[in-house]
Order: sequence, then structure tokens, then C-alpha cells
Amino acid sequence: MEDCILIKNINKSFPLQDKELTILHDITFSIRQGEFFCIFGPSGCGKTTLLRIIAGLETASSGEIIISQTPKDRPVNSMVFQEQSVFPWMTVLDNVSYGLRMRGIKKAARNKLAAHYIDMIGLTKFTNAYPNQLSGGMKQRVSVARALCNDPEILLMDEPFGALDEQNRLILQQELLKIWENLHKTTVFITHSIDECLCLGDRVMIMTAHPGTIKTIINIDLPRPRDIATIRTTIGYNELYQKVWLSLKDEVQRRTDS
Repeated sequence: MEDCILIKNINKSFPLQDKELTILHDITFSIRQGEFFCIFGPSGCGKTTLLRIIAGLETASSGEIIISQTPKDRPVNSMVFQEQSVFPWMTVLDNVSYGLRMRGIKKAARNKLAAHYIDMIGLTKFTNAYPNQLSGGMKQRVSVARALCNDPEILLMDEPFGALDEQNRLILQQELLKIWENLHKTTVFITHSIDECLCLGDRVMIMTAHPGTIKTIINIDLPRPRDIATIRTTIGYNELYQKVWLSLKDEVQRRTDS
């Protein structure tokens, strides 16, 4: 399988008073076309900064990111943030079709495509509703549909379910699994949850405590398609959970002690 993203020797520092604060140090890895790649690590290790550099929202201090994009007539990436980022003055339909509108797609075509993704996330009955008429989980579904509707080469997700309650999180994780298994969109997913890595991902990159470097990358060789309730009961899931936790434990302790 070909590489979709190649990250080479990425470093990121910020000026802090009379010195430089290093956030990311010598990050090098690749993500395959169609892969669901999770980034995991203790708070403050630079996960979100790395994702924002991949998205082009921040600039690395040094290093290179190469993204293979074909065809050229669609966006390189779309990002789903942890915070609900829907436009409160727009209906669900207008929110989901916003990226297409910015690309100059005609109204009839963009509404038809948006309706497809609204149906995919189970909000057809709320097509003409406004965000203040939706629950938090429903708003986050709209954010996911908007990102997918724009048909990016890469889907970037920064803890998209982190602020939701457990029930909504489980529902949206399963919905995302279903969508990804249908589209096989290259996805980079940040999370603080071992369970989320194992239920969703193909591989998980574990980062060290600040400054963020790569500690290890673990293959999540659990069978697909996955049902979250079922996969958690398997021996393979529990073995991988222990493996990821043992790799992370020292970094959490190091962050606590620093």
C-alpha cells in the first residue's frame, strides 16, 4: 500500500522569554493510503500541534511533510475539531454543504451531495434544523459530515468525541467505523483513550511526554469490520490494551513528575 503522508524530521519550537520551548522533536513516520492512524500520548506532548502542522494551520520550525494527492480537484484535508465548530446561523444542510459552496459547486449539486452525508450520519430528519435545536452529539455528527462531504484526501480529527458523554461517544465511534469501512478515507485521529485507538485504528503512534517524540508505533491487528461492544471482549483487544498502556505508563509518570 502506498504512503499518503510522509512526515520527515519535524521539529517545532516556540519562543518563551529568553529561550526556545521545544514542543516536537525529530518526528519521522509515514501513513499509508486509506489507513486509520491514531496519535496517542500524554497531555502536552504536542499531538494537536503535529496535527495542525499536517493540516497547514501551523508551520514546523524544521522538517518536511509530503502528501500524495490524487486527483487534484478536491481539498488535501478537512479537519474535525474537539470543540463543536458548526455555524449557529446555518441549517444542518447549509453547514454540511459549506465546503462545497466555498469551492463554487452549484447549489443543486452540493445539496444533493450534502443530503447523502446527512443520511449517512443519521440526521435526515434534522436537515433543516439549526444547531440550537441539536444535541452535542448531533452537532458533532454535522461536523463529521461536513468534513466528509468536502471529499478531502485526508480526514484529520482532533479528539472529536472527547467532550461527549459515554453514550454519545460510543454511538459516534461506531458510526465513524461504519463510514470509514465504507469509504476507506485516510484518517489521522488524535485521542487520549486507549480504547478509542483499539476500536478505531489500524496503527497507533505513542508519543513521549514533553517534548514530544515518537516512542513506538503499534499495529492494531484486530479483525475488521469491527463492532465496538464485541471487540472489547476479545483476548486480542485485552493484550493490545496492556501493550499500549505499558508503553504509555512511564510517559504519564514522567509528565507528572516534571
